[in-house]
Amino acid sequence: MSTLSIISWNMKNRSSNWETVFESCADVALLQETSQLPGQYDNLVALAKDENARGSSPVAAVAALSDRVGFTPVKTQPIGGGDPEALMISRPGTVAAAVVRLPESGEEITIASLYAFWSNPLKQTVSNWIYADASCHRLISDLSAFIGQQGRHKIIAAGDFNILYGYGEGSSQYWKRRYDTVFDRMAVLGFRFMGPQAPSGGRQANPWPDELPADSKNVPTYYSNRQTPETATRQLDYVFASEAIADMVKVRALNKPEEWGPSDHCRIMIELGSS
Repeated sequence: MSTLSIISWNMKNRSSNWETVFESCADVALLQETSQLPGQYDNLVALAKDENARGSSPVAAVAALSDRVGFTPVKTQPIGGGDPEALMISRPGTVAAAVVRLPESGEEITIASLYAFWSNPLKQTVSNWIYADASCHRLISDLSAFIGQQGRHKIIAAGDFNILYGYGEGSSQYWKRRYDTVFDRMAVLGFRFMGPQAPSGGRQANPWPDELPADSKNVPTYYSNRQTPETATRQLDYVFASEAIADMVKVRALNKPEEWGPSDHCRIMIELGSS
């Protein structure tokens, strides 16, 4: 039995998807595009979210689904805030975090839900691009506040990054290099990329997408409005764990058609075992 069971999931802002969150039987959930919590769950869920996010439903949230583990939400504040115990958030609602206490050992682990918004170039560039790597870098900057000692932090961070890992795009390496900077920066901070990746992290795309090299281990976690779970090709959801605990972490995308669930993103199962 794992010491800590976590799901990471983009809920697509659907209130009905809370039922699927509970059916996961996880201890905690790292959620993105989180819907308003239905009233019947008020006494069953403890939520960590960015208190400065506007609107009724936070984009990123951490939900405690079980009383088996201790759960302490991390306070948040806007950039420039002066509270030394509150996490500064570059864009409201994109980061939520909590400290969980493991039942067997009493050890504390920080968990963070991350959501990278799409952005557009300025109008004067006359471009139809959209990009998310800039948002990813803002998330990493915010997450850096949890790192106070080299190589000794214990953090699991996961979510919807809206970028590709190992992107090829034919002969052009431009977007690959941009995306690689995100994964490289996480590695420099002491995080190991946990995937999910094949073969143990889920089924791979079929048909195979032209944008990925043949030796890619990516597993699809998202399908577009022209696709189905069966024909999904893109992995946009990722998990990172501090090197201090990475050997104890197992990650799998629940991306088989029959287990995908009621969102355009599948759920990611994360298990932290005992040392």
